[in-house]
Amino acid sequence: MDADRLSVSEIAAYLATARRVSAATLRRLADDPRVSVPALVARYRAGRQAEQRERARLRALYQEDRRRAPAGRLVAGVDEVGRGPLAGPVFAAAVILGSGVLAGLDDSKRLTPEAREALDEEIRAGALAVGVGEASVAEIDQFNIVGATRLAMRRAVETLTPCPEFLLIDGRERLPVPIAQAAVIDGDSMCACIAAASIVAKVARDRVMRALDETYPVYGFARHKGYATPEHFASLARYGPCPVHRRGFLPQEQIGLFETS
Repeated sequence: MDADRLSVSEIAAYLATARRVSAATLRRLADDPRVSVPALVARYRAGRQAEQRERARLRALYQEDRRRAPAGRLVAGVDEVGRGPLAGPVFAAAVILGSGVLAGLDDSKRLTPEAREALDEEIRAGALAVGVGEASVAEIDQFNIVGATRLAMRRAVETLTPCPEFLLIDGRERLPVPIAQAAVIDGDSMCACIAAASIVAKVARDRVMRALDETYPVYGFARHKGYATPEHFASLARYGPCPVHRRGFLPQEQIGLFETS
């Protein structure tokens, strides 16, 4: 490429579309006297470095699944969402990934809502099996959040077909199912199958909270998903709790309002 014959905009288009730019070409462009051209080279190099880091992160994510599970076993990742909110059910998902690599796969908390929705579709399209389970507000109040979370996880696992031979579970949970398993602290950021489960669970619960927002519009569930935000506390102070609020999670002065709501 003869950079001297190209305009800055043409060089920018070339760097944006070229599949590979040789080191020699980049050195020539970096020495270009036009101030914008070395800046374009720096941006190109930064982009390639970011791509390399992302490829390395994804490799490590998938390798961790293989490292933690016995070779040859059918592995499902399990994760939950919704332990902390003041309202709404707790959800869990179990995912047996297919053979492909999902670009952008990550802990659901690190992703935008749009990225989660897109990855949820990809996961469901390419996975060997996806299971979703939930525990209701009544079950949370009855069994406490730890028991309800385990219940939601077990329900998610029990829906899987084929049945997994090994479970990788986010956090410290152990499930009362006859399947070998291992708990993984911060598993949603370390293991591909758990990250996939975190996305599926998050998307499923968010959809339920948006639906609950239509039933109980004064609380703002579509925005905060039931978590303890200033907006949520303000609406509780004004309107009191509704049937999907968790008794054990509310401020003490709100609990008595259940008797009259």
